[in-house]
Amino acid sequence: MPALSEFLSQRAVFTTGQLEAFLSERGSRNRNTQKALLAYYRKRGRIRPLRRGLYAVVPPGSSTESVTVDPYLVAASVSEDAVLGYHTALEFHGRAYSVFRRLYVVTAVKFAPFRFGAYEFRRAPAPRPLLAKGKQMFGVVRRERSGAEMRVTSLERTLVDVLARPELGGGWEEVWRSLESVEFFDLEAVVEYVSLLGNATTAAKVGFFLDQHREALMVPEEILERLRALRPKQPHYMERRRRRNCRWVKEWNLMAPEEILNRSWGEVL
Repeated sequence: MPALSEFLSQRAVFTTGQLEAFLSERGSRNRNTQKALLAYYRKRGRIRPLRRGLYAVVPPGSSTESVTVDPYLVAASVSEDAVLGYHTALEFHGRAYSVFRRLYVVTAVKFAPFRFGAYEFRRAPAPRPLLAKGKQMFGVVRRERSGAEMRVTSLERTLVDVLARPELGGGWEEVWRSLESVEFFDLEAVVEYVSLLGNATTAAKVGFFLDQHREALMVPEEILERLRALRPKQPHYMERRRRRNCRWVKEWNLMAPEEILNRSWGEVL
């Protein structure tokens, strides 16, 4: 049975797929060998299962209960196509107004929510239009952290994503305050992504936000004009389930919550 010391010493988190590739490189392709190794090192307290097919490495001197691993690294290892998105992307880029203990992973692979230490990991499905067009990695950048490369949505894609699904961005106050901390967006990339999604309500929300911050973000009229061309023909609610205390914003055909229009975040509406 081959030793895994070298493999474990190079990782904080690993998948069974990575273990299989490591063993194959050393001439072992027997699945039973892999299972036996996992059982052996788990019994010795050298690894801790996080979810099916995903393990944390327990460094010497630590226990399975006390081991800590960078939560972004755990999230990025959930699946081969894992991308840090929504509020997690805002945090990764250092632009989140608040720090959350819940991390969102954009992936086509379904998995049940799981916890590791103080953190909860949840799946956020990739937008269907991206999957249909084979563009699920549009607006995704690669960054290094904890000695590993991971994928995260760019600030431009994150802007659109959290406006499209504010519940995954922490709610309107968190979304607004977080996005207002960004000094610059590549607005061409924003419009390109909005066009790719093909959702009129999302186009109106993005246009509405940029319109509200046109001076701070130096938004040219031409960008707003292109987004206006994509807005809905009839009034749409910014949140389908939120229809009370809203006001019509004619220019964008949006029924916007009063809390956004008045910035009355602390009030119960």
